[in-house]
Amino acid sequence: MSTITITAQDINKLRQATGAGMLDCRKALTETNGDFEAAIDWLRKQGQKVAAKRSDREAKEGVIIAKTSADHTTGFVVCVSCETDFVSKNAEFVAFTQTIADAAVANNVKSKEELNEVVINGTKVSDLIDDKLASIGEKIGIAKFERMEAAYVASYIHGANRMGVLVGLTAAAEDAGKDIAMQIAAMNPLAVDAASIPAETIERERAIVVETMKADPKMAGKPDEMIAKIAEGKLNAFFKEQTLLAQAFVKDGSITVADYLKSVGADLKVTEFKRVALG
Repeated sequence: MSTITITAQDINKLRQATGAGMLDCRKALTETNGDFEAAIDWLRKQGQKVAAKRSDREAKEGVIIAKTSADHTTGFVVCVSCETDFVSKNAEFVAFTQTIADAAVANNVKSKEELNEVVINGTKVSDLIDDKLASIGEKIGIAKFERMEAAYVASYIHGANRMGVLVGLTAAAEDAGKDIAMQIAAMNPLAVDAASIPAETIERERAIVVETMKADPKMAGKPDEMIAKIAEGKLNAFFKEQTLLAQAFVKDGSITVADYLKSVGADLKVTEFKRVALG
């Protein structure tokens, strides 16, 4: 049986191509008798095995990238998760996530599953993730993906890539888009307005308010009509706190977000938003 000499240059070449460790690269080349492409496949297979073994590990850390198409009509949020902040704060891992987000934009990807199948420089994203997993030894993957279309989409990244926001507007308004995205990041509204909140959510909130009031000794003996009227008042307070347009504008608490939008443009409206955060 013939043997082949595995040189340091061979190992380094494979390491540069895959990001795997030196010892893993040596073993891959040895197992494949020096066949470079076969060694890459061997490492990928090892990465998939590692992924399976680490499937029970929680990947609560990660990097979030929010960005838009060049014409600002489509926005994307991509979160590549990992297990530790040591990895998530690594510049190489941030760049890795950025590359995947760029591919999502370039290919106008519609879903997380589709993004995993996108090819970057000849390699599928899912395989790149397996390679990266084998290299860093942590469970990683595309944890979250969001996409939005609107007349104008603004994107915002908050807290060192720990949160990404997309805002859809009815017209181009760069500064307003950023301001509204920052509002959403800070205040985490449930919906654009009361009409956008699902009916079941409203009914659940109403039931909680009513039951809480009935359990209050101060409300003992009060008629149901009075309780219902007070409950509606509390629901209005809920809408003011939890819906974007009714919230106090973070840059000027004397006006609401709706007032701010009117000051920018009489017909400017928010069509929808997406807020993606780690955890």
